[in-house]
Amino acid sequence: MSIPFIIILIFGFFIFLSSFFTVKQQSSVVIERFGKFLSVRNSGLQLKIPIVDRIAGRVNLKIQQLDVIIETKTKDNVFIKMKVSVQFKVIQEKVYDAFYKLEYPHDQITAYVFDVVRAEVPKLKLDDVFERKDDIAIAVKRELNEAMTTYGYDIINTLVTDIDPDIQVKNAMNRINAADREKTAAEFEAESSRIRIVAKAKAEAESKRLQGQGIADQRREIARGLVESVEVLNNVGINSQEASALIVVTQHYDTLQAIGADANSNLILLPNSPQAGSDMLNNMVASFTASNQVGEMMKKTNKKVEKPKPIQPQSGYEDDIQPDVQQ
Repeated sequence: MSIPFIIILIFGFFIFLSSFFTVKQQSSVVIERFGKFLSVRNSGLQLKIPIVDRIAGRVNLKIQQLDVIIETKTKDNVFIKMKVSVQFKVIQEKVYDAFYKLEYPHDQITAYVFDVVRAEVPKLKLDDVFERKDDIAIAVKRELNEAMTTYGYDIINTLVTDIDPDIQVKNAMNRINAADREKTAAEFEAESSRIRIVAKAKAEAESKRLQGQGIADQRREIARGLVESVEVLNNVGINSQEASALIVVTQHYDTLQAIGADANSNLILLPNSPQAGSDMLNNMVASFTASNQVGEMMKKTNKKVEKPKPIQPQSGYEDDIQPDVQQ
C-alpha cells in the first residue's frame, strides 16, 4: 500500500468524522451552506455535509441575566444610581431572528432599559422612587417585551435591585429619620411622664382622703374617750371643769413623753418650763370659773330686760258699751 493512498484514507476518515457534531441541551446550532442559512439544529447528535455545510454559531436557550446600572435624577433633583436586572432568553422558535437580526443583544437591552428608566424616574420624587420601584420594573419589562420580541428574545422579568442616592442625600435622610424617631420617643416619654404624674396625683389624693378620714376617726374616738373620762371623773366627785382640766394636763404630759421618746425630734414645745403644767391647769380653771360667772351675769341681765306689758282695752269697744249702761 502506497503512502499517498494512506494519506488520502486518513484524510477521508477525518472528513467523515467532521460530518457529525453534537448540540448540547438548552442550546441550538445555526448551520449555513456556502454562507447561506440552512437550518437550526437542536440538542443531540447531528449530521452535516463536510466542507459544504458549516456551523455558523451556537445560541444559548437558557435564561440569562443582564445587570444595568443607570444614573438619573428624580423630580426633586436628587441624583441616584439604579441597578436594574433583566432576565431574558432566546425564544426557541425564533433562533434565526435572535442570531441574524441582532449583533449585540446586551447593548440593545441596555439601551432600552436606560430609555425607560430615565423617562419614568424624573416623574417621581425620591421617596416615591423607593415606594414605586415595582412600577418602574413593570414599565421596563413592558417596553422591552414590545421591542425585543421582534428580535426573538423573551423578557422573563425585570427587577430594580438597588437604589443608591448621593451620599449627602443619604446622610440627610438618615438625620431626618433619626430626628423623627427621637420626636416619637420624646412623645412617648412625655405621655409616660403624664401618666405617672396623674397616677401619682390620684394616689396622693386617695392617700390624703384616707388620712383625713383616719384623722376624723381618731378625733371622734378621742372625743368619745374624753366623754367617757369625764363621766368616770364625775362619778368620783370631780366636776366637769376640773375633769376637763385634768384631761388636758394629762394630754400635755403625754405629748411631752412622746417627744422625748424620739431621739431625732427637733420639736420644741413652748412654754417648756417645769411649772408649765401647773400654770396651764390654773389658767384653765380660772378661765372656766370666769366663763361661768360671765354666763350667770348674762342670764340675770336677760331676765331684767324681759318684763310683761299691760293689756290696754280698745277705744272703740268702750264706746259701744256706754249707751247700753245709760239705758
